[in-house]
Amino acid sequence: MARSLKPATFSVALLVAVFVASRVGEAGADHPNYRDALDKCLQFFEAQRSGKLPADQRVKWRGDSALQDGFQQGVDLVGGYYDSGDHVKFGFPMAFAVTTLSWSVIEFEKELAAANKLKYALDAIKWGTDYFIKAHKEPNVLWAQVGDGDSDHLCWERAEDMTTPRTAYKITTDQPGRRLPEKPRLPSPRLPELSSLLIPSTPTSS
Repeated sequence: MARSLKPATFSVALLVAVFVASRVGEAGADHPNYRDALDKCLQFFEAQRSGKLPADQRVKWRGDSALQDGFQQGVDLVGGYYDSGDHVKFGFPMAFAVTTLSWSVIEFEKELAAANKLKYALDAIKWGTDYFIKAHKEPNVLWAQVGDGDSDHLCWERAEDMTTPRTAYKITTDQPGRRLPEKPRLPSPRLPELSSLLIPSTPTSS
């Protein structure tokens, strides 16, 4: 089954778009397509959101979804991002996407601000980090996945209407995972940088 573009892919695309836009004139005035590409990259993250959507959600055709993720296992795993065209939440590609997006902001904060896109980039980062905080509430336990890829890929439906299992999978010292990557710390590789980005605007993120 062909898989659609992942948030991680759009993180790299966003980094490239900001880099190019920063080299072709102030605020992209002479190159509106670059600004448009930048905006669409950020809106893609909004389209991939899972959970209770905020009032300022710009992608209006999306609605709340997966509002009981983790409840079966007694944890709150609502939120985060869906992987691609499916509705599984894989912690590892999500972590890469959020890290790369954060790198974009660190390297091109002024350019994003000039294009009036900095708020949207920070919102996208925080949407991911809020989920990672939920997924790592206790030492040596990381909830690394929500949903089953095999059953999910057999069902073509909107996230708002899905009925496929929302089983959550965790990594512990006793259960290091088989198909999950062997690096349980991967979802938090650059937390100091993420914290430095979010704390000025959202003190509770620390």
